[in-house]
Amino acid sequence: MNTYLALLRGINVGGNAPVDMKQLKTCFESLNFINVRTYINTGNVVFDSPMKNRTVIIKSIEAKLIETYGFKIPIVLRDKENLKTICDTFPKTWINNDEYKTDILFLWDDYDTSDSLQLIKQNPEVDVLMYVSGSIGWCIRRDHYKESGMNKFIGSPLYKNMTARNINTVRKLNAMMWNEKSS
Repeated sequence: MNTYLALLRGINVGGNAPVDMKQLKTCFESLNFINVRTYINTGNVVFDSPMKNRTVIIKSIEAKLIETYGFKIPIVLRDKENLKTICDTFPKTWINNDEYKTDILFLWDDYDTSDSLQLIKQNPEVDVLMYVSGSIGWCIRRDHYKESGMNKFIGSPLYKNMTARNINTVRKLNAMMWNEKSS
């Protein structure tokens, strides 16, 4: 049995693409996934499946989401080993709180390369970015946010080919995938 995380892009943001989490759970269960759990309202679904072909899993989920909601919802799929690597590699000091903003950008397969860092306009004085397989982490002090080069990120080709979660959410999802309590 394999444990996966599906990250839905662009749902329940500003009243757009509304998706109810109970209905989303039922949607995943109808695909014969088991132990389906959702976390917060931004489209994070942890589930188990005997299937190993990521492309088949993604296509079946995306087709079911169109059938259920009537609009396309792109997803990123990660297995628990990849998410553990992400959580273990990014520094423990990278947090999301009143002082720091730390996001993990989960990349679509076509952009899953360290070369994607070159697609981001950075201000090296304030932005700290790091590539880890499947993702780019971005950490910045909140009081330097206006100086960040990441402010020009929205609308870029990379922005359209990823979905972001704050690091606290990513760590909670990792704990859920491994059936651990998050710290």
